[in-house]
Amino acid sequence: MDLKSGYPFWSIRNGLMHAFPRLERDVRCDVAVIGGGITGALIADELVAHGHEVAVLEQREIGWGSTSASTALLQYEIDTPLVDLARRHGQDAAALAYLACAEAIDLLQERARAVGQVDYRRNDSLYYASRKRDLAALREELAARREIGLELDWVEPEALWRDYGVRAPGALVSRQAARMDPYRMTYRLLAACQRAGAAVHDRTAVVDVKPASRGIVLRTAEGALVRAGHVVVAAGYAGQQWLRQRVARNRSSYAFVTDPLRDEEAGALRHTMVWETARPYLYLRGTADGRVIAGGEDDSIDLPARRDARVLAKAAKLQRKIAEVMPDLQLRPVFAWGGTFAETADGLPFFGAHAEHGPRVLFAMAYGGNGITYSMLGAGLLRATIERRGHRLAALFGFGRLD
Repeated sequence: MDLKSGYPFWSIRNGLMHAFPRLERDVRCDVAVIGGGITGALIADELVAHGHEVAVLEQREIGWGSTSASTALLQYEIDTPLVDLARRHGQDAAALAYLACAEAIDLLQERARAVGQVDYRRNDSLYYASRKRDLAALREELAARREIGLELDWVEPEALWRDYGVRAPGALVSRQAARMDPYRMTYRLLAACQRAGAAVHDRTAVVDVKPASRGIVLRTAEGALVRAGHVVVAAGYAGQQWLRQRVARNRSSYAFVTDPLRDEEAGALRHTMVWETARPYLYLRGTADGRVIAGGEDDSIDLPARRDARVLAKAAKLQRKIAEVMPDLQLRPVFAWGGTFAETADGLPFFGAHAEHGPRVLFAMAYGGNGITYSMLGAGLLRATIERRGHRLAALFGFGRLD
């Protein structure tokens, strides 16, 4: 799949950080991970850390797919509000999802500190009402989150303008959020896995997957065979191609990044990510070197040529929307890009086996606005599945909820 358009900032900033070889010989492993983006990297890291022999196979260069286009807002907040998720799946399940995502921020911090140099930083998350008519639902969301033990504050319009430079009728502020460079995180995790003995190969396309006695056999385009006990399909938004059942809807999202700004120019974005109640939503966050990343303007386009043609116009529209909400913030795009993303009906991901492929082929579909947070949780869930243990999120994040 052609997953991105324009000039994604992370790959331009970092380049090819580490050389991983093509797979040119047959290998055996406990688990083969198809996909070398942030999701595959977090899963491989979890498995290697717990004694599993792992082979990672990426058809492009490592991190060159949708990871390079990710804006990496790390939040517990799911695209589906807690109140709406509870109506769909029940209060207990909704609370489980939100609280698990809050825990994932801390887990990501541990991994970021362990590998180092990935620009990880804790942030606040400001979620503002796009219109006055959104206030009632936002206050209901505040009460629902507090009821399950999440800490957050209500911000009135005067304080929103004074402290954040945001003109809006009200907002929630959560402290449990963060940001990082997802491309660097991917490379550094997989380089650490390689040093620990894992096989990490890019420019290696898997063209066939077949069940075998007590395992799975994968064949690459070059003819190499990988014999594994389990396979994890962490192919990002291309993962849907493995299933006849449509489990998500592909869309396109757009973003741009500025040159580094002075502290007084960036204002609250130095320590706070900002997003809104409207759907699709506008969002902004800072970077470690003082830039601002802004994104949104999602559309239903899933054709690369049409997405390519829209990047600059979308960046201009994002600028206009930001000027309305944060009029003192002067942003000029330096790089702009668009990328494929996928939405599930309930905003939750899919991790686990699907009936179409049997129990040894596991999927990692970390779809939604907080895909990296989901990937951190999914890594533990899939390890538990491989080790034949239960996991508290298996049912909620599994394909069975579609039945």
